[in-house]
Amino acid sequence: MTETSEFAKAENYTNRELSWLLFDKRVLSEAEDTSLPLFERLKFLSISASNLDEFFMVRVASLKDMVNAGYHKKDIAGLTPEKQLALLNKETHALVKRQYATYNGLLLPQLLENGLRLIEHHEDLTKAEAAYVDSYFADNVYPVLTPMAVDSSRPFPLIRNKSLNIGALVRKKNGENELEFATVQVPSVLSRIVLIPAEEGKAMILLEEVIERNIHKLFLNYDIVCAYPFRIMRNADLSIEEEEAGDLLQEIEKQLKKRQWGEAIRLEVEAGMDERLLKIIQDDLYIGKEDIYPVNGPLDITFLMKMYDLDGFDHLKERRYAKPQPVPELPENEDIFAQIREGDILMHHPYQTFEPVVRFIRQAAKDPAVLAIKQTLYRVSGNSPIIAALEQAADNGKQVSVLVELKARFDEENNIVWARRLEKAGCHVIYGLLGLKTHSKITLVVRREENGIRRYVHLGTGNYNDSTAKLYTDLGLLTCSEAIGEDATAVFNMLSGYSEPRSWNRLSLAPLWLKDRFLYLINREKEYARKGRPAKIIAKMNALCDKSIIEALYEAGAAGVKIDLIIRGICCLKTGLPGVGENIKVRSIVGNYLEHARIFYFENDGRPEYYCASADWMPRNLDRRVEIMFPIEKPELQEKIRHILEYQLKDTMKAHILRADGTYKKETAGDGEGFNSQLAFCADARQAVKTQEKESTGRVFIPEMHHGERTHNKKITP
Repeated sequence: MTETSEFAKAENYTNRELSWLLFDKRVLSEAEDTSLPLFERLKFLSISASNLDEFFMVRVASLKDMVNAGYHKKDIAGLTPEKQLALLNKETHALVKRQYATYNGLLLPQLLENGLRLIEHHEDLTKAEAAYVDSYFADNVYPVLTPMAVDSSRPFPLIRNKSLNIGALVRKKNGENELEFATVQVPSVLSRIVLIPAEEGKAMILLEEVIERNIHKLFLNYDIVCAYPFRIMRNADLSIEEEEAGDLLQEIEKQLKKRQWGEAIRLEVEAGMDERLLKIIQDDLYIGKEDIYPVNGPLDITFLMKMYDLDGFDHLKERRYAKPQPVPELPENEDIFAQIREGDILMHHPYQTFEPVVRFIRQAAKDPAVLAIKQTLYRVSGNSPIIAALEQAADNGKQVSVLVELKARFDEENNIVWARRLEKAGCHVIYGLLGLKTHSKITLVVRREENGIRRYVHLGTGNYNDSTAKLYTDLGLLTCSEAIGEDATAVFNMLSGYSEPRSWNRLSLAPLWLKDRFLYLINREKEYARKGRPAKIIAKMNALCDKSIIEALYEAGAAGVKIDLIIRGICCLKTGLPGVGENIKVRSIVGNYLEHARIFYFENDGRPEYYCASADWMPRNLDRRVEIMFPIEKPELQEKIRHILEYQLKDTMKAHILRADGTYKKETAGDGEGFNSQLAFCADARQAVKTQEKESTGRVFIPEMHHGERTHNKKITP
C-alpha cells in the first residue's frame, strides 16, 4: 500500500467535520421519529443541540485557529481549513433551522396535546399567571441577578461561554435620547423551567422570559427600549505546552480559566432582535456575520433534557428498556476473585450492570491478600464509588497507583479534584504521559495466594464511570490470564516509569504498535481473499477517519474481502467506490443507548479472531493516545461477541445505512416486523438471569449405587 495507490486520492474520502454533522443529523432524526414516545424525542433534540455546542467549541474553534495562523494544509478529503469552514457554515445554519423546525412544528404541539403548555412569550401570560411570575421573580430571581450597564466608565462585560444572557437597549429617564447597552446573565443556579400553577395539566415558562418581563426593575433610572436574549460559544480547545509546564496540573487549571475568555466563535440571538442591539453585541465580541445564528424559539434547547424529569409524564417516556441486569457469572454475594478463577467473564453494559466492576475494586480494597491495585481513569462520575474504593484501599495499606488523565476534554476540572483527593488519601497518582492522552481502560489487582502471586485484570471499551455505564453500550472483560496479567503489569510500568517491555503477550498498545497490528490484520484478510480463502472483517467503533486504515480497507474490499462496518459517528470512508463495489458496507446505529463499544472480527481463513479495544480508527487514538486492544479467546465469549455483531448487522429499526452518494438512509424492516438490536440485548440479559435462577434452584440427588451400577446424577427441579 503506497500513496500512489488508486485509493489514495482525496475524492475517495469524506471530510471528518462534515461526516460528524451527518451523525448529528441522525441524532436529530430520532427527535423527528413519530413512533418514539414524546419525551424521548425531546431528549434527542436536546442531545443534538448539546452535540453541536461541543462541535463549535472544539472542532470549529480549531479550524478558526488554523485559518488565523495561516495554515493551508488540506485534509484527507482535499479541503483547506478555509474551505471546511465555508462548507460547515452552510451546513450548521441548515441544521439549526431543522432543529427549530422540529421543536416548533413537531414537538410543541405534541406537548400541548399531552397537557403540557410551554408559554413561549411572557406577553401570553394570563393575569393570574403574570401575577405568579412577578411574585416568583421578586422572591427567587431578583436577589440573584447582577444587571450590568455599559458606558464610558463601565466597559463591555465578560460574557461567559455558553451562558444565556439578556441584552437591552436603555435610555435615561431624564430626557436624554442617547441609547445605552445593558445586559444581565440568566443565572444557571436557578431552574430554567419555571412551573406555573394550572387548573389542569402543567404550565411553564422559561426563566429568561421571567427576567425579560421584569427587566425594568433592574434598571430603575432607565426606560427599556428593547430586550432580547443572546448566547455565545467560545473557543474551548485547550492549548497546553506540556514540555514547558513545570506542573501539568497547575498548567491545566490556568488554561481552564481561559476558556471563559476564548475567542467568541458563534452568537445565537432571538430572531427579530433589534439591529442596533445586535450590532453592539456583534462589534464588542468581534463576531462575523456568518457566525450569527438567529433562531425562532428559545435559545439553548438543551433545557429539553430537564423536562424529562417532570413528574406525571411517565407515559410519554420509553419503558421497554429494562434496567441493567445482574451478571449471571458474578453472583452478588460470592467471592469475585474465585468467580474469575473459574474462567474469563465478559460483561455487556448497560444491558448487564456495571456493579461487578465496582465490586471488583471494592473487594480488592478490603481483601487482606491483595497487595496492589493499579488503574487508569479517564472519565468518572460525580460521586464515584470507584474513587472511594481506591481511597479505602490506600487507607488499608494497599499499594495504589492511579493514572488520572487530566487532559480528558471537559472533564479536566473533575479530574483535578479526583487527583488531589486520591493523593491526599495516599495513592500514587500519575498524570499521564508527555504529549499523549491515556484513554485505555484497565485495572490490575495483584493478590497473594497459596500458589504465589496472581494478577486479576479488568479491561474495558468504556470509562470507569458508573453513571454513563447505564447509558453507554460497552464491553468489559474480567480475567486472571497469566499472559494478560504480565502485559497489564508492563502497561503500568510503562505509564509510571516510561519503561517499554521488549515484547507483549496478548495486549496491543497505541501509540506503540496498535495501528501496525490493525493494518497487519486487515492485510492478512486481503491476502486470504486473493487466494480464494475465507476472508471477512466486521468492525464496530465510534469513528473511522484514519487514512492508512481506510486505504487498507479499500484494498481489502477490492481483493474480495467482505467488510461490514458499524460506525456510530464520523466515517470518512465512502461506499460503492469503483473496484470495491458492495464489498464494504457501513451502518450507524443511533438508539436509546449511546453505542460506545469497539469490537473487531477477522475471519482469518476460518479461524476467527475477536478483539475489543478502547480505540477507534482515528489518528488521535492510534497515534496520540495510550490505548489497549485485547483478544477474546474463550470460545463461549467469542460466541457472545459474534452474537452482538450479528444483532447489530440485522437491526432494521435504529440502523442508518451509508449510501454511495454520502448520505445515510434509515434501514427499513420491509414487510416483516422490525428488529431493534438494543431491545434484543435487553431481552437477552433478562433471559440469562432467568436461566441462571432456574439452574440455581435445581437440586441434585445422587441415588445409592448397587454393585456394578454406573453412576448417574439426576437433576430434579422442584
